[in-house]
Amino acid sequence: MSDLHLTDAELGRPGRSLWKRYKRPKFFIDQSFKRLLTYLQGEAKLVPIELVLNGDIFDFDSVMRLPLHTRFHISWLERKRGLFPEEEKSRFKMEVILADHPIWVSAVREFVRAGNTVVFVIGNHDIELHWPLVQKEVIKSLTLTEEEEKRVRFCEWFYISGGDTAIEHGNQYDDYCVTANPMHPLIKKGKKIVVRLPFGNISGRYMINGMGLFNPHVESSFLMSLPEYFKFFYKYALRVQPWLPLSWLWSSTATFFAALGDGFLPAMRDPLYIEQRVEEIAHKSNASPKVVRMMYELRVHPAIYNPIKIARELWLDRFLLLTFIGFIAFEIYAVVHIMVAISWIWFLVFFILLIPLLFYYSRNIQSEVIESTDHALKQAPLVTQVTQTKRFIFGHTHRELHTFVDQTEVINTGTWSPAFKDPECRESYGKKCFAWIRPEKEGDRTARLYLWKDPHLEEIPVKK
Repeated sequence: MSDLHLTDAELGRPGRSLWKRYKRPKFFIDQSFKRLLTYLQGEAKLVPIELVLNGDIFDFDSVMRLPLHTRFHISWLERKRGLFPEEEKSRFKMEVILADHPIWVSAVREFVRAGNTVVFVIGNHDIELHWPLVQKEVIKSLTLTEEEEKRVRFCEWFYISGGDTAIEHGNQYDDYCVTANPMHPLIKKGKKIVVRLPFGNISGRYMINGMGLFNPHVESSFLMSLPEYFKFFYKYALRVQPWLPLSWLWSSTATFFAALGDGFLPAMRDPLYIEQRVEEIAHKSNASPKVVRMMYELRVHPAIYNPIKIARELWLDRFLLLTFIGFIAFEIYAVVHIMVAISWIWFLVFFILLIPLLFYYSRNIQSEVIESTDHALKQAPLVTQVTQTKRFIFGHTHRELHTFVDQTEVINTGTWSPAFKDPECRESYGKKCFAWIRPEKEGDRTARLYLWKDPHLEEIPVKK
């Protein structure tokens, strides 16, 4: 399974009941997750289970809590948008997440103690799991014996299960969320060493964290047309966050320059350690060093190398066009005013007359985010060919699916995140699904996609 998006709890603010409502403890999936593990163990009849938690299990980007007493410096931007991905700060965020989800932690603990295995595959929202101290924090919270700890594994970006199934979060085929170098994810910014965040993560931190009426787990909640944004502002933001346009402007600008700044920095790597690093990843992923190198080459080109593209996704292009329209309207007003004395109201008239240009341009610009997330489906046959497997399982898109692509079995396990289309959290999006791979009588393993309806299962049919 994938995309649990466990993060810190938001307890609400006076007069702002809709602000990040999706982070309220009432929407936590911990109890349901625990009942599922109990159900699966009962069905397995004491046969050990391998549980692959396939990326975005933790959501470091959404953690906004700050330590009361700390040895590290916290900047004004971190106080506004969350801590940077440095090792000590990432460990603190991991502590916060685990402390707010004790039932989930106990469920995993009991599962491992019962003789089962847990594999964490790193996604884009839990990319800070690359830090050794963060992994140790997870292990420490489970309070396992030394022998039991060996049954908990962390994989850089993919995992091969049973020799027949390639498992990957899927963000490596999304140019907005790709980890540019999953083998060497660290970069040096001045004197600080941080994990390099994809563009999608940076925009989530700097923008969505400051606009609590939008749900980061549902693309349609923040990818709207211009008229839809006006309607949303009038219905929700005018009462809760009237200065939302200004918040968007500075945070999108910060996102743009932060993404470009991080993207062009070289990855930190030691030439003497490269082969050892590849072998470590191969061992943890049940792959060969050759497969690791080939899987690395399958990643897409990051969007941050195309500034115009990310400016378009941040709507900065439309802001610049609006500014240009204002400039032209003022120039027309100034020229006319020289010849004939007219009121400043005519500036507004000229401005309004030019506004249709903005609507025309906006109507012809379509977001490429959804198209980018679907790229993993097209890559599935190549992934199975590289890994010499017969099926590919991924997540990331939050859309459950069981299908075949060029005779390759492909499964997307959807999302368990608190995904809602509306700020009131009444219209849910996504289903709590998981892929279950079990041996048949002939010995071969068969995969099925199930919806956990708590306390029973419902199989999701294969889409032709």
